Amino acid sequence: MLRCPVCHKVDMAVLELHEVEIDYCFDCGGIWLDSGELELLMGSAERKNEILSSFRDAEKKCSEKKRPCPICSKAMKKVEVITEKGPVIVDECIDRHGLWFDKGELYHIVNCAADGSKEESPVLKFLSDVFCGKNQKEEDNK
Repeated sequence: MLRCPVCHKVDMAVLELHEVEIDYCFDCGGIWLDSGELELLMGSAERKNEILSSFRDAEKKCSEKKRPCPICSKAMKKVEVITEKGPVIVDECIDRHGLWFDKGELYHIVNCAADGSKEESPVLKFLSDVFCGKNQKEEDNK
């Protein structure tokens, strides 16, 4: 079990979605994806690469405290993910063990990366139903 990098006191639960293990903190709503799991969630290397190529260093823009990687405990770096609905700051392990998403951030990023079809993908629906409240879904659909 991995410890939540935000709460520090809580072991995260492992949830499986389409053969991808998501580590989820029931206390703060954060999600940890091990390296390679974003690609599996997105369904294609192309969509994953679009997201990863949009990463920009956000260390100078973010006053949020650095969080420890749940795998190696090193301080993760802040990166800005550029989406069509605005930037999102996430935490990335400096040794590339994975990515940390605060509550609603993964849904926001996946929603913005959706191919524009009106039919919600199974991944987006799952993230929406499990990890986002009604207000988050309404906000992202504006």
